[in-house]
Amino acid sequence: MLKKILDRHQAVFGSEIGRLEGIRGTLYLEDNAQPKFCKARPVPYSLKPEVEEELKRLEKEGIIKSVTHSKWASPVVPVVKKNGQVRLCGDYKVTINPVMKVDQYPLPRIQDIFASLAGGRKFSKIDLTQAYNQMEVDESSRELMTINTHKGLYQYTRLQFGVAAAPAIWQRAMDQVLQGIPFTSCVLDDMIISGKTDEEHLANLDAVLEQLEKFGLRANLEKCDFFKEQVSYCGHMISEEGLKKSPDKVNAVLNAPRPENLHQLRSFLGLVNYYRSFLPNLSTVLGPLNELLQGDKTWKWTKQCEQAFTEVKEIMTSEQVLCHYDPNQPVKLACDASPYGLGSVLSHVMDDGTERPIAFASRSLTKAEKAYSQIDKEALALYWGVVKFHTYLYGRRFTLVTDHKPLVSILNPSAGIPAMTAARLQRYALYLAGHTYDIEYRNTKSHCNADGLSRLPLSVTTSDYEDTATVFYNTQIDQLPVNSAQVKLGTQRDNILSHVLDCVSKGHNDLPADDERFRLYSNRFKELTCHQNCLMWGNRVVVPEKLRDRVLQDLHEGHIGIVKMKSIARSFVWWPKIDQDIENLCSTCSGCQQHSNMPKAAPVHPWDWPKEPWDRLHIDFAGPFMNSMFLLIVDAHSKWLEIFPMKTTTATNTIEKLRILFSQLGLPKVIVSDNGPQFISEEFQSFLAQNGIKHITSAPYHPRTNGQAERLVQVFKQSMKSAKGDNASMQQKLSTFLFKYRTTPHSLTNETPAKLLMGRNLRTRLDMIKPNLNDRVLSGQDQMKLSIRSNVREFKEGQKVMARDYRNAERSWIPAEIHSRTGPLSYTVDTGLGTLWRRHADQLRCGTSDINSEPNIEIPHVRPIVPTTIRTPKGKDAISPNVSKTPVVSKEPSASVSVPTPNVRRYPQRERRAPKKLNL
Repeated sequence: MLKKILDRHQAVFGSEIGRLEGIRGTLYLEDNAQPKFCKARPVPYSLKPEVEEELKRLEKEGIIKSVTHSKWASPVVPVVKKNGQVRLCGDYKVTINPVMKVDQYPLPRIQDIFASLAGGRKFSKIDLTQAYNQMEVDESSRELMTINTHKGLYQYTRLQFGVAAAPAIWQRAMDQVLQGIPFTSCVLDDMIISGKTDEEHLANLDAVLEQLEKFGLRANLEKCDFFKEQVSYCGHMISEEGLKKSPDKVNAVLNAPRPENLHQLRSFLGLVNYYRSFLPNLSTVLGPLNELLQGDKTWKWTKQCEQAFTEVKEIMTSEQVLCHYDPNQPVKLACDASPYGLGSVLSHVMDDGTERPIAFASRSLTKAEKAYSQIDKEALALYWGVVKFHTYLYGRRFTLVTDHKPLVSILNPSAGIPAMTAARLQRYALYLAGHTYDIEYRNTKSHCNADGLSRLPLSVTTSDYEDTATVFYNTQIDQLPVNSAQVKLGTQRDNILSHVLDCVSKGHNDLPADDERFRLYSNRFKELTCHQNCLMWGNRVVVPEKLRDRVLQDLHEGHIGIVKMKSIARSFVWWPKIDQDIENLCSTCSGCQQHSNMPKAAPVHPWDWPKEPWDRLHIDFAGPFMNSMFLLIVDAHSKWLEIFPMKTTTATNTIEKLRILFSQLGLPKVIVSDNGPQFISEEFQSFLAQNGIKHITSAPYHPRTNGQAERLVQVFKQSMKSAKGDNASMQQKLSTFLFKYRTTPHSLTNETPAKLLMGRNLRTRLDMIKPNLNDRVLSGQDQMKLSIRSNVREFKEGQKVMARDYRNAERSWIPAEIHSRTGPLSYTVDTGLGTLWRRHADQLRCGTSDINSEPNIEIPHVRPIVPTTIRTPKGKDAISPNVSKTPVVSKEPSASVSVPTPNVRRYPQRERRAPKKLNL
């Protein structure tokens, strides 16, 4: 008959996730709640594939959905399962839980449950699969459960474990689903069914399964029990005979092993004395045991000691001491860990302030757990105690008590989970985040109830309490470039790490505070842990000094660069100054040096403002543009612009346009151009030399040197393109542009080019008022000079550098030596190839031997030398073979860097004289 019922409701035990029909959860926040958005926490590279796979699964099953924006966002922390998969848990205790209105819907009391089952002969239990995930939440609540991952934002569409209001919302829904079915009770996701007869029991079971199928819920068949004469439910044994005290509540005391030394005996007596107010005639019973504590007595466990030990254990588990669980009374859970065991005591705080135990629990540590650091053992005790008494604690507020003070901040319910906390502690913190609790510190001397159980723990098998976080730690160590055995041996032989490991294992920070070698470890002491005698910082292995070079070489394999090396290292290893070691390795790698990208561009170094108009001209060609080439000439002082359309850009045609211009405005002192063929031709050089004009060219492949002309080329092209639709000829458009440009105040000088060049403004249809020139220019130049002085990159003669090689398409870097300095940011370098190259500061990098040094010398004063002219027959332009083509660099440093005062033409003032006396 039972099989027919289960087959008829086979859909209830399906493998897919259920969905509760007709009931949706709603989350409510306090009126003054402010949205909180937390950024995504970094995910180790070793876990990213599993995390992304879990996100895809949850999205496919409709549990989460991707969103582009949200006011609320909780960080997500992955927890590793035994099978290698991960569980994604939102850390809601730092976002919505502190401001959430929690529905105070009560959980059923054990007395009410037993009353509903009174008269039942056999009992069945049904366990729901992923209970909370079977309830959808309304649209307004989904944004509150948004999680932030490295793949973006996701919103949960189902109720989640860890949300403070989840237990009350789910319990209310289950009471509605099972309403009216006799001999049935439900506490969260566990249901118990019974009946006075087997037929009635089957009918009730059929009704429950029918309701579950009707509402779309799913149960886990492997965790269900049917027609049992006795079942354990909510910490009690329920049978036909009535409600019995579960043996698990008192086994920790009744089956406590015999003390083997004075230390264990003192711990046990501390447990007993903690509840001495409930134990009459306790001194008489403990007489033989107290005698063993006397100093003149040798340790000898007698028959009287054994009898006293057995009798006091029976008294401790009697109704004199134990009390029944009451949901209306405050609950405390005291937990402690010894080097070999765990102990927990669940107690009620009575009206007079005394603590009366509800249940005891203890167990011995496994071989792997004994190797934990002390902080991990104490955290394990808290986690195990909450798991052990889950049915008493879930869905209500309780207090955790520990004698390990760092855990008060690490596991504090109002604080977020630190990103670098060990993975094991993260797992414990995330489990506890699903409960409503406070945590308090109690001195070890006052913590003797839990301490006594941890010193005399019950024996357990290793498989019973296998720690799933061990899988994650083993995976991290196995993926290191050196194996865990080498790390373990190197840590023990390292003078610093061996001391740190010893302090972490004991749980006491005894590192020397005044020693710089231990300071970084001391600052991270709460985040350090040990696993298999290897020191761990979070999920990263602390590598001993002798193994660091091997780890660096493995990280550098493939020449992936500094950023990617650091990213990989942050998933596996750490040691002090690891980032600096990675940078030094990449900087000294010859392969990386020769084929690295261009360095960061040097700050733009502005040309000195000439003292007089028409002192220095910047020239360049624009085009082909509008079926023509254009020669642009700009005066550095006044910003006066001249543009000549040209069909060809030969040196002869360029000289012809310059002669026309020079005949109108005179000869300049300096002309700056790029390395175009017409500018470096012998004919052009001869023309400049004959007229006493110094020629400065920019560094090859670096047009920024002639920035004034390059910028005006862009301005000119943009203006002409914008005027393309105007009804005018090309020459008319050009004249209009030049006239407007020359009569418009420049952004730097705040004066028109015409005023600075000619001493007057050109007459236009608009008159503009001009501010003071000197203050404007000097202020702007001073600020720019100060900014550039603080950021300029400089080299000195004889310095080893890497120079950009433009002889091939790869444009690699080759070693060179600074030969001389030809300008503020221009140099000649000797490559050892028989020729000197001219290079800009942007085309030079520090050599391998100078990676960590940065020259800091003053900029020498550049004194231009006007080339001499050899007399030639009239009408012939010639240049002397002895004319220097580069500026001569004076070794005397400039006294200061200042902007010369502009030479503004002034008119003579009338002489004021005293009036002569009138002759009458």
